[in-house]
Amino acid sequence: MSSKQGSIGWTDLTVENAEAVRDFYASVVGWTAEPVKVEDHDDFMMTPAGGDGPVAGICHALPPNTGLPAQWLMYIHVDDVDTAMQRCEAAGGSVIRRPTGTGGGRFAVIRDPAGAVCALYQA
Repeated sequence: MSSKQGSIGWTDLTVENAEAVRDFYASVVGWTAEPVKVEDHDDFMMTPAGGDGPVAGICHALPPNTGLPAQWLMYIHVDDVDTAMQRCEAAGGSVIRRPTGTGGGRFAVIRDPAGAVCALYQA
């Protein structure tokens, strides 16, 4: 994951049945899955055929992803997630999930004024 301010570093899909969706993308686009232990279940990092590494995650709608919408969620790097979250609210957006830790960093999920959802990620 790159860590330049404003760059898109990752994308996740959170769904009720991650295994079925994992298999769907394996069949449709040729991704292979690598399980990632999360609490008491496995989520998946997805790698394209011949790829240098994973490009996306497919996650169960279980903790820590409970309540996230079933859509592709991109993670945008920010230098300070708390400041970016405050700027989001000041600019007419809303915070869906307050900052939480994951993968050595912290992220918050926001909704922009048009209703689109993304995550702000601080490494």
